[in-house]
Amino acid sequence: MDDMSGPYVIRGSVSLPEAELMWRFSRSSGPGGQHVNTSDSRVELSFDLAKTEALPEVWKARALERLAGKLVDGVLTVRASEHRSQWRNRETAAVRLAALLAEASAPPPKPRRATRIPRGINERRLREKKQRSDTKRGRSGRDWG
Repeated sequence: MDDMSGPYVIRGSVSLPEAELMWRFSRSSGPGGQHVNTSDSRVELSFDLAKTEALPEVWKARALERLAGKLVDGVLTVRASEHRSQWRNRETAAVRLAALLAEASAPPPKPRRATRIPRGINERRLREKKQRSDTKRGRSGRDWG
């Protein structure tokens, strides 16, 4: 049953190193009938982000900084227990971990360059604003009757 559909790609040619993933299984809460008491379908997947060699140094530094709140001693842990099958929970956990790492190691967005608003557009906006204001002022019942 160990035919994971992996390697789980983080970004580009970098993927989760199967050897560095630590799996833990436990009983899941929630429905499941008689089978539930005997099957360890909840999955906990840990990945030692601080010690890994699989990520480029720059990515690693970025991820350590961004995931600081989720790390315990440099280890990132993801849990999955939505599915009743352990195998599907393993899939979910691995995909979740890869997504977290991809997001955390992404380069920062390019800074926004300020651009000027063309004069015509600004004038049109002010003209429409004035029209709207006149329309609304005309609604007040002062000069009616």
